[in-house]
Amino acid sequence: MTELNISKATTTDMTNIVSNYSVDSTNLDYITNEKESYWYFSDASTNFGYYKHIPELKKAIDALAIWTAGKGFETNIGTKVSLEHVTGWGEDSFQQIMQNMLVVKKVIGDSFAEIIRDNKKGLLLNLKPISPERVRIVVGPNGIILRYDIRKRDGSWLPMDKEKILHLCNDRVADEIHGTSVIDACRWVIDARNEALTDERKIKHRELAMGVLYVDSEDTAKIEDVKKKYADAISNGEVLVLPRETAELKDAGVRAQDRIAWIQYLENFFYQAVGIPRVIATSENYTEAASKVGFLTFEPIYTNEQTLLEQDLWNQLGVKVKFNRPPSLSGMMQESENKNTGQTGFQPNEVTATMGKVE
Repeated sequence: MTELNISKATTTDMTNIVSNYSVDSTNLDYITNEKESYWYFSDASTNFGYYKHIPELKKAIDALAIWTAGKGFETNIGTKVSLEHVTGWGEDSFQQIMQNMLVVKKVIGDSFAEIIRDNKKGLLLNLKPISPERVRIVVGPNGIILRYDIRKRDGSWLPMDKEKILHLCNDRVADEIHGTSVIDACRWVIDARNEALTDERKIKHRELAMGVLYVDSEDTAKIEDVKKKYADAISNGEVLVLPRETAELKDAGVRAQDRIAWIQYLENFFYQAVGIPRVIATSENYTEAASKVGFLTFEPIYTNEQTLLEQDLWNQLGVKVKFNRPPSLSGMMQESENKNTGQTGFQPNEVTATMGKVE
């Protein structure tokens, strides 16, 4: 007979078995004591792969670039005429080049374009985007950029004066010699989401077969026969009929709702990492109020990107432009609040907490 004695109870030692989560420490990529310090964009091809193959991530980054430079710009007549002749690789416009560089800046951390000027007058003739995969940043011992080296087809490096390269840098931290990719912080989440999507696709494809088939037999031939008939029935969309006590199909315990919620939860991280509310990229299942709040939280983000880009163009190119801001909703939100009579005209006793007798 079982001995029911509470004094015999014990506990597990989870402290020494289950470790606590900790974040890996990271050293910043600052200059060394050498005459020249170099930074190579060795993760560029990996990050470009994430950008090109993860649709939600691409949509979020593209949306930020469009909101930043997609509504055109204002400048004086002379500068406008000059920028209209900028064609990049032959069929670009200045606006397309800016959006291109903004995307690469977010994906890789840094983006580059060769500045081509008239040798005599110094007028801007063209901007040619350069892939960071072919660029290394050369920094002196004082922490100042000396030049940029461009890798040629034969593998050798072509030195370029820093005045000949337009360089956009994303979220540079402390004295690092490069920017920060938005993908670095959410790579685990991206991988987890795609694993979940891959699993979901398999489950959907085999949904009729999801379950555990118990065969009450140790006869290998019988088990193989049941397996084959079961597979054939699923493949043909038919119902497998078996004699009593031959086999039993039990639920595998896979819940579709849990899987979908997990995927949607992971997807939200893309937009958080890039810095845009999800409502900016898609209006699915959002109320008008939620959309307005999302727009307002996004406003300082894209205006900051516009300001930084305007400053880079002025400091590095000597080009003074102002990118057009999308219409603001702040005035409309205040007007809507004033019109919402259901939230105005409250009496003091209606908004003050008081103690009263409960009957």
